[in-house]
Amino acid sequence: MNQVASSPRPESPRPSSPRPDSHVIVLFGATGDLAKRKLLPGLFHLYKAGLLPRKFRIIGVSPATFAITSEEFRQRAKEAATWFGNTSPDCVEWDEFAPLLSFASADPDNYGELVAAVNAAEKQIGGEVRRLFHLAIPPAGFIPTVRMLGAAKLAAGAHIIIEKPFGVDLASAQELNAAVHEVFSEDQVFRIDHFLGKESIDNILAFRFANGLFEPTWNRHYLQYVQIDVPETLDVGTRGGFYDATGAYRDMVVTHLFQVLAFIAMEPPVSLSAKHLRDEKEKVFEALRPLDLRHVVRGQYEGYRAVPGVKPDSDTETLAAVRVEVENWRWHGVPFYLRSGKNMSASRQLITLGYREPPLRMFLTHRRDVPTGRLNEIVIDFADPGSITTSFLAKIPGPELALGHSTMSFKYQDSFAMANALEGYERLILLAMIGDQSLFTRSDGIERVWDISTPLLQNPPPVEPYAPGTWGPASIARLISPHHWHLNGGGD
Repeated sequence: MNQVASSPRPESPRPSSPRPDSHVIVLFGATGDLAKRKLLPGLFHLYKAGLLPRKFRIIGVSPATFAITSEEFRQRAKEAATWFGNTSPDCVEWDEFAPLLSFASADPDNYGELVAAVNAAEKQIGGEVRRLFHLAIPPAGFIPTVRMLGAAKLAAGAHIIIEKPFGVDLASAQELNAAVHEVFSEDQVFRIDHFLGKESIDNILAFRFANGLFEPTWNRHYLQYVQIDVPETLDVGTRGGFYDATGAYRDMVVTHLFQVLAFIAMEPPVSLSAKHLRDEKEKVFEALRPLDLRHVVRGQYEGYRAVPGVKPDSDTETLAAVRVEVENWRWHGVPFYLRSGKNMSASRQLITLGYREPPLRMFLTHRRDVPTGRLNEIVIDFADPGSITTSFLAKIPGPELALGHSTMSFKYQDSFAMANALEGYERLILLAMIGDQSLFTRSDGIERVWDISTPLLQNPPPVEPYAPGTWGPASIARLISPHHWHLNGGGD
């Protein structure tokens, strides 16, 4: 196989972006796993990069039963940055950052300590101060916390980040949206999907719309399939109870993969403003056909039912694969194959666009056959730092005009100054402070995705067992036939 790598480019400074106004950032679930692994290290990285407001305070919040002191919170934050951050706290910037952290307890019927902490922080900052609430808490706490913020009169002019999953079906998503809109207007709400904060997801827009070589072929006349494949080698670990009530489809496909699909399938927006970008995404969701149960595979890895917290007779899927159809002029007849699962052969995050094969009869010889399988594909790896690879046929050196597989690759880490890159959560928190909703989900969009999922949620086919460390049950191949999964034996 021949490989042609893109030439590295000189480092360039980060494009200028607006710095957020003065903020009080209130982090609900501050003692939880997400805060430890992503949010607290990310906030410190933003501070050290000079991207947080010039004046800010961060208030960690938990129920009174899990309350800690402000000093304990600062110590936990330092440990989180040490263990999980890209920026070590052993520096002078940490000594500046740590005093800006404090802690308060709050419960739906007892929020006086939180109100006092927010008021004190705003007084310390002085002048106009915006509030950002981040709900890094279990979904059952979303509605009580939103209503508490309304009762405490803290919601006016604030922004609120709500974590996934945003509902578990259409009815629950509608109920949650209604409860949120009782307190916050839609332009205050930031439903977060950290996949959309990835540089490599944004690069889909640049790759497609900024290059005349690709956009003219991004349609049904040239493409025969699209794959979005996010397998994981990890099992459910200690999250058996949560996962058994959720499953792979709700946890990954609805929340992440459909959002990526919208970026691939959308029409060119008038601009990259939040309104225009999200309008085009919602048009994709509206064009989705309801799921056909004949084109769904639910798998469960062997041994899953022995995990603590999982029911002995559990029918929860640890792998979900679906064929999705976008019924519009651009994509009619082009299947989108979405797959994600636990305990699989590899951990990858790939988008594969398969081009229609031209007639190759002219290349047949009495000595050689024409290569088959994955002849013309664009593969976008959106696991940070990301890459784009094109596969095609080229002449093999020699006297005959024989064909062989070849690739050309672009890799972010080889081509740009990766020190400038932000992780998904870091970037999205920054956008929420600025008020840019372009990479966040709108209420009608999430409801539409749940709507087209209703046939599967109401009548799920039985789960099929698969061995840990494999690509799933045998029906995975039948789902995508006559095509092939890029990753199944021979892909990247």
